[in-house]
Amino acid sequence: MELLRNTCFDGERPLFARSDLRLENVQFYPGDSALKESQHVEAVDCLFMGRYPFWHTERARLTNCHFTAGSQAAIWYASDIHLVDAVVEAPHMFRRVQQLHLENAQLTNAAECGWNCRDVTFRNVDIKGSRYLLLHSQGLDLDGLRLGGDCALQDTRNVVVRNACIESNDALWNTENVTVYDSVLIGECLGWHSKNLRLVNCTIHGSQPLCYVKNLVLENCTMVETDRCFEYSTLQAQVYGEILSVKNPTSGCITACRIGELILDENCLDPSACRVATANPVLPTES
Repeated sequence: MELLRNTCFDGERPLFARSDLRLENVQFYPGDSALKESQHVEAVDCLFMGRYPFWHTERARLTNCHFTAGSQAAIWYASDIHLVDAVVEAPHMFRRVQQLHLENAQLTNAAECGWNCRDVTFRNVDIKGSRYLLLHSQGLDLDGLRLGGDCALQDTRNVVVRNACIESNDALWNTENVTVYDSVLIGECLGWHSKNLRLVNCTIHGSQPLCYVKNLVLENCTMVETDRCFEYSTLQAQVYGEILSVKNPTSGCITACRIGELILDENCLDPSACRVATANPVLPTES
């Protein structure tokens, strides 16, 4: 493997299509496509300031690297990419990447990040400034995710999330086969129009969560200041504490310590199709 150490590059495509390359303390100044079409690259303690450095790259191992805001759209159309101990200030970081692994990473401006990716693993990743994180992506294994931004994980498929704190309005819309364990989910309109959505030991904050969901399961969850929940959803829900209000569920069963209001109005498909059980009896009201 060729070693490049303590040097710098600028301009367009300085290391185009290189393979079996190790970079140590290398700085890439503004310019485009520094390592485009590269294969089998290792980078340690490197700084990236130019756009599109890892397009069409196969197998890269990047450790303790820094991507400045100028390195936008850094890793697209790539495969087998590992980032460990990374700081990313650039937007649009990943697109159409297969086998993406992030560990102990900070993304400070993650706008439109991770679209159309497959087989993604996050371990202890802190993301800010996100909008539409991982849109249309599949095969996600996310553990220790801390996320601030809206519309997270929309249109994703086959997802497992653990030990996360996700602050996002309109998160998890139109998903399929998603399970979330031991996490805090904060934001309005969580999980609408999804299928096979399962939440286990989670705390849910926000208005109008979990509506229009097919096969929704809540196990040992806590809901905080949640109102108009479960509209037109089919569900099995076990909730601790109080739900402020439930509106027009389609079918299934809801068990909670307390439900402040059960709304079954003229738009309810079948008032008898969903069983509601509480420690204190709750009577249906009209909207």
